[in-house]
Amino acid sequence: MFKKNFKPRTYLKLTILLIWAILFILLLKRDFFIGTLDVSQLQAIEQATSEEYQAILFKNKKIGYVVNIYHPGPDNTQLLEQKAKMNLNIADTVHSIDLQLRATLTGDNRLIDFEFSFKSPFYTMTATGKVVGKAVQYELATGTNIVKDSIQFKTVPMLATSRRTYLLTSGIQKGDKKRIPWFDPFSLTGKESILEYKGKEPMLINGRVHNLHRFTESFSGARVNSWLNDQGVVVKEESPAGFVFLREPKFKALNGLQQGDEILSAVAVKLQGKIGTISQESMQYRLTLPEGADLDLEGGRQSFNNNILTITGEQIPEQTSAAICPRAEDALLPSPYVQSDHTKIRETALKVTDGADNPLEKAKQTSDWIYKNLDKRPVLGLPDALTTLNNKQGDCNEHAVLFAALARSAGIPTRIAAGVTLNRGAFYYHAWNEVCLGSKWISVDSTTNQFPADLTHIRFILGEMQEQVRIGGLLGKLAIEPLLRP
Repeated sequence: MFKKNFKPRTYLKLTILLIWAILFILLLKRDFFIGTLDVSQLQAIEQATSEEYQAILFKNKKIGYVVNIYHPGPDNTQLLEQKAKMNLNIADTVHSIDLQLRATLTGDNRLIDFEFSFKSPFYTMTATGKVVGKAVQYELATGTNIVKDSIQFKTVPMLATSRRTYLLTSGIQKGDKKRIPWFDPFSLTGKESILEYKGKEPMLINGRVHNLHRFTESFSGARVNSWLNDQGVVVKEESPAGFVFLREPKFKALNGLQQGDEILSAVAVKLQGKIGTISQESMQYRLTLPEGADLDLEGGRQSFNNNILTITGEQIPEQTSAAICPRAEDALLPSPYVQSDHTKIRETALKVTDGADNPLEKAKQTSDWIYKNLDKRPVLGLPDALTTLNNKQGDCNEHAVLFAALARSAGIPTRIAAGVTLNRGAFYYHAWNEVCLGSKWISVDSTTNQFPADLTHIRFILGEMQEQVRIGGLLGKLAIEPLLRP
């Protein structure tokens, strides 16, 4: 059953990771904004050294700042240097975050290469990458592990810095929309967004009214509003998670940092109505979802119809019939972040499942071992199984990737689920696993040691970080109303 003594900070880091992904999409897409606009329409960036500063606000409190420095380079290239500092309040503990980015761009804002570093309590990462053809090839180093991968795009990657003059000189009209693929070097993911020009509108900023160009960007159901001046410089940008970037003079941007509101509770989904008795047989919820949300609500124990989600409790198969599912080969494959074929993962999986003579017992022993051996603490970073195994700490994402790697190494088809679960009267964002046994997918939460997970676990996404960023569109727009049983 659900362990009510768990605090949100001990296992619900998916909230932080998703907010962080959206935050860095905001922070870095202004420098990694890959436009499908015709290259012939883009103006070359003026080759001159310049600096720009933005304050980062969360719920109207300044929690950080961004510094952008542009240098002219050879052959009409430009070098972008970006530095950012932020203080995130997680369960009333302030986590200081520092990042640095260096990127080489062509004169028409196409990405050539980048270097990125990120430091937070308990986690450090560096990433380097370059564009080869229409792909971004990168290498991620976490201090204990190196991950190599690439992302293929349909068009040559473009970058629009905080100076987006070309948007205003390409003939764009009010109501025009453009589909834009982008790359985020923090989450190392690539997605498409839709940009719409809303025309000019007055905006009150720091006591002054500015007549600014407004753009609305939609990706995975999330909407981001940006306001540009006539020079194409971003003056203000805001996200549905409550983060705002605001252009300020240097002296103001770099000073006056505050302790912001606690993030987990600020974005948790408040319970609509009463939950009643939590059944292990079936539960129903009425969901209010944002338009255009791309979610995985159907399948396994879940069914969705007319905004009503029904979750039916899983029956654990008998050990003798709990064979692994056929035709689930994809859920046995390793990935750059779920390194089930690594020697250390394989050796640990053999040790953890020693004495288990069937897949069901192997899955149970793996979940129990992770629950007992991982120190539960928020780790701001990209979770991968090998780093988690080496460090033996983390929260829901680290638990989920390590379970997936160990279970797949033991021959059990396993996938990663992301969604929400009930805690202290609200639904917090969370990650867990599903294993395929006896021809059925069964939920496993190794963070709270539930096998199967209780029926307040509502799944929205299946997949790793590349897929999980889709859940960001729910922030601030999701409503959940439990339907009481007669």
